[in-house]
Amino acid sequence: MSRDPSTGRFRDRIKLQPTLIGMVHVRALPGTPHADSTVAEVVKHAATEAAHLQAAGFDAIIIENMHDRPYLRKTVGSEVVAAMTSVSVAVRQAVGPEFPVGIQILAGANEAALAVAMAAGLDFIRAEGFVFASVADEGILDEADAGPLLRYRRQIQAEHIDILADLKKKHSAHAITADVSWAETAHAMEFFGADGVIVTGSATGMPTVPSDVQQVAEATALPILVGSGIQPETVPTLLAHGACGLIVGSALKQGGHWANELDPDRVQAVVGAFRDSIANRSA
Repeated sequence: MSRDPSTGRFRDRIKLQPTLIGMVHVRALPGTPHADSTVAEVVKHAATEAAHLQAAGFDAIIIENMHDRPYLRKTVGSEVVAAMTSVSVAVRQAVGPEFPVGIQILAGANEAALAVAMAAGLDFIRAEGFVFASVADEGILDEADAGPLLRYRRQIQAEHIDILADLKKKHSAHAITADVSWAETAHAMEFFGADGVIVTGSATGMPTVPSDVQQVAEATALPILVGSGIQPETVPTLLAHGACGLIVGSALKQGGHWANELDPDRVQAVVGAFRDSIANRSA
């Protein structure tokens, strides 16, 4: 997938062309409980993994500090921002200036992600807590981030960077908004200015329910991505139910576990299933 500005922003290209996005789970960063690598080692590993996914046939990459668990709530230290900037610059260099790259900084550190994306020349961020409140395993996310985040994006002149927002954050309880449907949440996302919406299962690696994707697709004109639990055999169904993009991480790893290294056979299985699905839809 080209990053040529003449094709429009990343959100527009997703709508025009189904998109396969590979997740790079960045190794634990300095100061976090599981950190056991130097910044240089973390950067090299992430850049190498991104290049492998690009070569395998992915259309875009997103990087995420998944190994930094347990996560902080909305705010991370300067050392994490600095390290993720180094990672982002290296990934950008590894895949080239035209290849779409995004970032997520857990948990819900959306302003930090936007600042890193702006500094490193990335295309999009994945944002949690964009609308409504929830109770996450990091604590209560009591303030919707859309208002402050879009103002911050304008303040730093980063309005070319798209915000792809999770409709209902993974690893969270949503009882407080149990009377708000997927469709109503999607309406709120669109009204508050998200550039795309992400539908997930309940946790990392947990399957996304196709009917949830369809409900969102029927409610909004925004591009819809699936953000968890994708397997080769579920790719055709998710695309058929309205997904424009698929974010895949755990299914690419040895044993299907997010913390492991890439498994070349699993990577090819996902890419093959995606390409076959696109070809069958075009036939």
